[in-house]
Amino acid sequence: MLTTYRRHLRKCPHRTKGRRHRHCRCPIWVDGFIGRQEIRKSTGLRDWQKAQDLIREWEAEGTPPKNPAQKSSSITVEQAREGFEKDAKARGLRESTLKKYRVLFKQLLAFSKFQGIAFINQFDLAQLRKFRESWSDSGISALKKLERLRAFFRFVHESGWIADNPSKKISNPKIRILPTLPYNREEMVNILATCEKCMIDGGLSAKRVRAFILFLRYSGLRIGDAATCRKDRLIGDQLFLYTQKTGVPVNLKLPPFLVALLNILPSISTDFFFWTGVGTKDTVAGNWRRAMRKVFNLAGIKNGHPHRFRDTYAIELLLAGMPLEHVSVLLGHSSIRITERHYAPWIRARQEQLEAEIKRSWVHDPIIFREDGGTQKVRGKSEAVN
Repeated sequence: MLTTYRRHLRKCPHRTKGRRHRHCRCPIWVDGFIGRQEIRKSTGLRDWQKAQDLIREWEAEGTPPKNPAQKSSSITVEQAREGFEKDAKARGLRESTLKKYRVLFKQLLAFSKFQGIAFINQFDLAQLRKFRESWSDSGISALKKLERLRAFFRFVHESGWIADNPSKKISNPKIRILPTLPYNREEMVNILATCEKCMIDGGLSAKRVRAFILFLRYSGLRIGDAATCRKDRLIGDQLFLYTQKTGVPVNLKLPPFLVALLNILPSISTDFFFWTGVGTKDTVAGNWRRAMRKVFNLAGIKNGHPHRFRDTYAIELLLAGMPLEHVSVLLGHSSIRITERHYAPWIRARQEQLEAEIKRSWVHDPIIFREDGGTQKVRGKSEAVN
């Protein structure tokens, strides 16, 4: 007797209702016995009626297919890639994300050809580990690529093209998260002074480069978003950032001098501040990265990077006492945990609390009592210790 059930995906809103809930599109699995043989496997289907018909065929024949993915054994690696890309576009993934997947697929197809792998169900754990060993990436780059590989094989598994997902068993690489490095005020002054002395390759004037750097610093935008920012997003001194899921718009107040500077910039487009509108977002972001690299080199800034302006923006807000959840909203993070992971050491209230706790620990310390002559300053008050 075989029992069919939905094996709910992690993102399925009906996951808490258990395996008996059928009204979703999660993969259909089967559990039970045919004769004395125990069966627990995926049917490779999502349609309930088709799965029921398949189960009746298995029971009538007295045995299931030896390979649960045998009906999909003709799915090649290239066909699996095409299916994933179509699904990714249908889900509305950004072009920058699709571009990263294309890089992964180019390597995967080359590896498959070298190893003589034609069909997607020929990939097992050993083959995927070999594929990972061929990467030159390390640290966070290797982790992100592994996440994309897992997403691809999860899609392949959920489509019923492979019986098991071997990518789940690949361990994450060991990474070391570097501390956030904002620009200090001396470095900012040096960078801006350097802008006024140089002409950037490609016809970018010193005035436009200086305005772009100030825009990065006081908007907190990523370089791609800043480079393609539309003029109509700035109304008065309010820059529209995005609309929250609740429908509430998030606006940022810019300093008056920066608003005036943006308004007097020589126009290169009727729609954008720093882009002609020709080409792609990746192209214009790459052009501005090269311009920034030249400025950093001339200014003698070590490890100069445009994203550090965003870090500087966030940290200055935290040091001024802005709550972490407000900074998270301005940065457009999907979760406050992301903001906390990167910027928690800079939260002013937390630092002040740590300092106060350290001072309280001194109250009954005999060494401090002796060295201070019997008087300690705790919580801003002088207290004699008897």
